[in-house]
Amino acid sequence: MPRETRNVASARRFVRDIAADWNTSEGIPEIAELLVSELVTNAMAYGSADVSAPSDIRITVGREKDLMTVDVYDSCIEIPRMRRADLLDTSGRGLSIVQDLSRNWGWTLNAYGKSVWFQLVAWP
Repeated sequence: MPRETRNVASARRFVRDIAADWNTSEGIPEIAELLVSELVTNAMAYGSADVSAPSDIRITVGREKDLMTVDVYDSCIEIPRMRRADLLDTSGRGLSIVQDLSRNWGWTLNAYGKSVWFQLVAWP
C-alpha cells in the first residue's frame, strides 16, 4: 500500500477482516486491528530513510498452529526501539502496546528493509 496516512484505516480493516474470516477467538480481530495500526503508523512515520522518496508498505498475515502472525514491511533498515513516553506525551507508546498485547513481537531485516511483526494466540 502507498505510504500515505489515509491508508492506515485500510490496513486496520484488512487485518481485522482476515482475523474475523479466519474465526479467531473473541477479541482477536480488535487486538490485531489495534496492533497493525500502531505498526503501520510507525512505518509511515519512520519507515523510509529518504522521506523525499517514500516507499510502499506491505502487510502479510499468516497462521501457524494457534498463532496468527502479522508482518508490516517497510524500506528502512533502522531497527525499531521502544521509547519511554512521559505522561503527557501524545506519542511514543506504540511498541509498548504491541509488546503488552501480543504473544510475541520483533523485527527482521531483509534485502528490501525490515519487517516488524507480532503474533497473537488466535485459536487456543
